[in-house]
Amino acid sequence: MKKALILFGLAATLVLGACGNGNNDKSNDSNNGIQNEGDNGHAGMDHSGSSGAPEGMQKASNPKFPEGSEAVITDAHMDGMKDAAAKIAGAFDTTVYTVSYTPASGGERVTDHKWVVHEEIKDAGKEPFKPGDEVVLEADHMTGMEGAAATIDSAEQTTIYMIDFTSTTTGEEVKNHKWVTEDELALP
Repeated sequence: MKKALILFGLAATLVLGACGNGNNDKSNDSNNGIQNEGDNGHAGMDHSGSSGAPEGMQKASNPKFPEGSEAVITDAHMDGMKDAAAKIAGAFDTTVYTVSYTPASGGERVTDHKWVVHEEIKDAGKEPFKPGDEVVLEADHMTGMEGAAATIDSAEQTTIYMIDFTSTTTGEEVKNHKWVTEDELALP
């Protein structure tokens, strides 16, 4: 009888231990330093920054955050971004889009990606695109974005900012992060 109780106790410990490990693994998925595509669609964001603004962009005439000024980031496009101090690297007046696309390099479809500017779309004329329009992206700030076929989800004429900041999680410096809108920034 003693042997049966000991074996039962060991079996129960193993079963409960296995259940506990599964829960811990799942909770760590959200803390692995990489956002899932479903979080903000920015898992492939290049933390090292990117090139400067595309040719033809018009500098903002009266931005709330002028080039060279400082701001605090209030949105998290990628890990380590929210609440980071930012320096404005550029302010531009243009049409900004949220887009859905399948990366040209393969992988899962990215939906409602913020932000792509008008000047990052192949063969963009003077007129802005409308939601539902099919386009080809020339943006390079996400893995697989350049050359990808995309659908315009939303369009807005606004001031858009390119920023430099230091990641609050890794301490890595990010230069020319593209893009944040005025409502994703706050005065320091």
